[in-house]
Amino acid sequence: MLKLCRLAVVIPLLSSAAACGGSGTGAGAALLAGSKTVTVRPRDFVRRVRLTGLTEATRSYVVTAPLLTGGTRGSLVITKLAPAGAAVKAGDLLVQFDSQQQDKVAIDKRAEYEDLVQQIRQKRAELEAARIKDESEVAQARNAVKNYELETLKNEMLSRVKAEKNDQDLAEARSKLGSLQEALDLKRTASDADLRILEIKRDRAKADMEHALQNARGMTVHSPLDGLVVPKLTWRGNGPADIQEGDEMWPGAPVLQVVNQASMQVRVRVNQADVPLIQTGQTVVVRLDAYPDLVLPGRIAQLAPIALNGSFSNRIRVFNAVVTIDGANPRLLPDLTAAVDVELDRTRNALVVRRTAVEKDGEGTRVRVREANGVAARTVTLGPSDEVDVVVTSGLRAGDVVLQ
Repeated sequence: MLKLCRLAVVIPLLSSAAACGGSGTGAGAALLAGSKTVTVRPRDFVRRVRLTGLTEATRSYVVTAPLLTGGTRGSLVITKLAPAGAAVKAGDLLVQFDSQQQDKVAIDKRAEYEDLVQQIRQKRAELEAARIKDESEVAQARNAVKNYELETLKNEMLSRVKAEKNDQDLAEARSKLGSLQEALDLKRTASDADLRILEIKRDRAKADMEHALQNARGMTVHSPLDGLVVPKLTWRGNGPADIQEGDEMWPGAPVLQVVNQASMQVRVRVNQADVPLIQTGQTVVVRLDAYPDLVLPGRIAQLAPIALNGSFSNRIRVFNAVVTIDGANPRLLPDLTAAVDVELDRTRNALVVRRTAVEKDGEGTRVRVREANGVAARTVTLGPSDEVDVVVTSGLRAGDVVLQ
C-alpha cells in the first residue's frame, strides 16, 4: 500500500517535469537555485563548551606609590617612569619618585641619631670618671676605718682621754664610710636613669632614621621579575588618562604593573548547566577577542566547588574556573576578553552537516541531497551534535552535496 502511495506522488511530479521541458525536475531545479549547498567531506567533529573570561598573569607585580612610614603624608611626584609596553629585566628601574624631602628628613634623622650616640658615649665616660672618683673616696674612707680600728686596739694601754678620742674617730670614720657608700649608690641609680633616658632617645631617633631611610629608598622602585610593563590609569578632570612623568600620586595608588607573559591564565565563569561537563585537566583552546587570529592551547587548572550569583540574575548560578595557557605570546596581555573552547568529545573522520539541513517528522530523519535528476530526500541516522552541526552516521557518502 505504501509503495502505491509513493508511486501516486511520483507520477504527477514526472508529468510536471515533462510539461516544463523534460530535462530534470523543475521543482528540484528551483529548490537548488534558492538554497545553499555543501559537499560533505570526512572531518573530525568536536563537541565543545564555550566559556568567556579575562586574561591575567600568574606572575605579576603591581607598583604603587609608596606608603610612607613614620606618619609622613602628602602626594608623590613621578620623576621617572618606565614606558608602557617596555620589556624589563629583574632589577631594572620602573618608577622614580621625587625624593628630595625624604632624603632631607633621612639626613636630619641620621644626624639626630648620631648626636645622641655621641652624647651617650660622653655620658658614659663622665659616669665612669665619677665612679672611679667616688670609689676612690670610699676606699680611702674604708682604709681610715681600718686604721682607726687598729688604733682602738691600743686603748687599754692609753689614757682614758686618748682612748675616748680613738673611739670617737672610729665612729666618725664609720659614719663617713656609710654616707659615702649610700651617696655612691644614689649617684649610680641617678646616673643609670640619665643614661637610660639618653638610650631611649637614641632608640627612638634610630627608628625615625630607619623610617626616613626606608621612605627615601621607597622613592625608587626596581622590577623584581622579568616581564612587560602594563600601565595603569589615573583620573583627571576630563576622565581617565595614562599616568605620566610629573603626575602627583597619593600613597597606595597603583602606577603600573609588570607581568610575566610566560605564565598567563584566563579566569572564566561556568554556567551551572555546564558544570557536569567540565573537569580539571581538560584541554582547551583560547582565543582573544582583540586578536582573532591568535589561537593558544591550554587546560582547565581549577574549578571552584562553590557557586556564585550570575551577572544578570541571582537565580542563575555560576562557578569560577581558571584556565592556564600553554606557551607565551607578545600579544598576550592581562585584562583581555577571551573565549575558551573546552573539548568534550571528538568523532574522527565523521560526515558532518548543519542542523538546518536536517528535516524531522513522524516518518524519520532526512536530508536533501543533490543528484543527477535533481534533489532527493535521503533518510539518515544522526550521531553526536552541537548547537550548529550534527554527525550523520549512515545515509550519506563522502562527496554528497547536501542542501543546507
